[in-house]
Amino acid sequence: MGDLGRLEALRLAGLSAAADPGMDRFARLVSRVLRVPVSLVSLLETDRQVFPGMVGLAEPWAARRETPLSHSFCQHVVLDGRPLILGDTRAHSRTCASLAIPDLQVIAYAGMPLTDADGHVLGSLCAIDHEPREWTAGELQDLEDLTAACSVELRMRIATELLRKDRDHAGLLLRASVELAHARDLTDLTRRLRSLFRGPAEPSFVGLLLADRQGLWRVIDPDDVRSVEAEVDHLDPDAGYPSAQAMRESRTVFVPDHDALVAGYSPEAVAGYDSLGLRSVLCVPLLNGRGVLTWCWSRPHVLALTEEAVLTAVAGYVSQAVKRTRFVANRLSTAEQLQASMLTDLPAVPGLDMAALYLPATDQDMVGGDWYDAYRLPPLPGATQPALMLSVGDIIGHDIQAAAVMGQVRSMLRQASLQHPTHSPAAALDAVDRALDVLPLGPGATAVHARLDPDGGRWCLTWSNAGHPPPLLRKPDGRVSALGEHDLMLLGASNDAARHDHTHDLPRDSVLLLYTDGLVERRDVDIDVSIRDTASTLAEHGDKPLPLLLDALSHGLRDVPQRDDVAVLVVRVVQGER
Repeated sequence: MGDLGRLEALRLAGLSAAADPGMDRFARLVSRVLRVPVSLVSLLETDRQVFPGMVGLAEPWAARRETPLSHSFCQHVVLDGRPLILGDTRAHSRTCASLAIPDLQVIAYAGMPLTDADGHVLGSLCAIDHEPREWTAGELQDLEDLTAACSVELRMRIATELLRKDRDHAGLLLRASVELAHARDLTDLTRRLRSLFRGPAEPSFVGLLLADRQGLWRVIDPDDVRSVEAEVDHLDPDAGYPSAQAMRESRTVFVPDHDALVAGYSPEAVAGYDSLGLRSVLCVPLLNGRGVLTWCWSRPHVLALTEEAVLTAVAGYVSQAVKRTRFVANRLSTAEQLQASMLTDLPAVPGLDMAALYLPATDQDMVGGDWYDAYRLPPLPGATQPALMLSVGDIIGHDIQAAAVMGQVRSMLRQASLQHPTHSPAAALDAVDRALDVLPLGPGATAVHARLDPDGGRWCLTWSNAGHPPPLLRKPDGRVSALGEHDLMLLGASNDAARHDHTHDLPRDSVLLLYTDGLVERRDVDIDVSIRDTASTLAEHGDKPLPLLLDALSHGLRDVPQRDDVAVLVVRVVQGER
């Protein structure tokens, strides 16, 4: 009953010990259809059951719309995850001692589980009679149908609240990008950061700790010193606190509740959190080991994926502000700015799973013109589903000019693809060639430009290669092949030879890998050997979730300075024929 996911769903549903018109309507329907004197929409909290929907309950319970668990049959439905049907509750060992029998006159009971979209049992829709009763199959079917409808209502309320939260998170992210960018100093940064998180559902505390060789130090607003900061203003690097762990391991650390805190951290940490009334904490390390940003809640907290993504993004804004306000000799590296501008939002396409990775060059803060791109096309006449355009490319050079040219070439390639009647990849590359013939944009580029078309039960890949490393295709049986067909000319190279489109079927569970040469070029290693190594990694890890596959493909790249950018785009077919 204390499952955090279930309790979070209850909170999102927004129902408690108060009358709700929609839930009362379901209770009336149960009472009318099954001809019972009492019917309840009962939701189970940690220490009580509440009745947002109710018909026929006697006083004082009707006014309270709640009972302690000592009076709850609903708890058995929640614990078992299945209906509880009793003709005479006094005759069953599990229920005969319940106080609901003498106090509420619950003699015959039929309760069906109310569930959310994730399968959590939130409570029950129940019919109650004051006399023993044999429930008929028709009555139980009617109750089951009404329970299904009531569950749909609960799910819609939860979904509506989640949408509201997503909108709030989007607004928070926008405000953070503006507010934190104008911070004058670290104190002002902390003050602005806290102002972003105000309201009854927001964290109890937001704190910033910065790192030096001696450990982590809190940034304290002298006009608003919190008890957390007065208790612990400094942490040693090896301290048994979640924030110190996040710093040591350079990863996000989330503690959902008190039990997790006790199980994973030092007695000093537990005592500190207890003294402050805190039960949950999220710790996000700042970029380049600058410190840790923490959010603390006074109750157990369920961290949704959207919330985690937004808070992680806020931590990114804070990290940038820290670097700027500490007057580091060099401003934010151009490579980091380029990375932020390069991360194209991948579209959601039914039947496909996509992920991308971009790593900027780090050796001497060089930048380059690598890119990836993915966007849906307008559906062709007669098509039931639009196609998807994909590309990766590399502008020659490693400087600001290359990055600027990259943006122009990518835009030209998009426009050429959209304007061509059949969205031919080769025709789009040819159009960019002609533009580069007259525009003085530099020495040229390499690129793979491709289109994915839904084709019955599978997908069809059409691509054209302008002197770029070959795409890799992992087949459903795990074998990997290089799609080696290409035209050996750079984009922008003066040459009258025609470009060509090539095609290949992609059945379900196929994985397509597009990448730039930063992924496969190594000093003193032949590029063909590196491509074969990448193909082996794809064969071994291609059945894993795409983020894990990208981690495997880029293993070690973040640990050493890179002289070239890395752009990777991976697509898995998740629906269709094998």
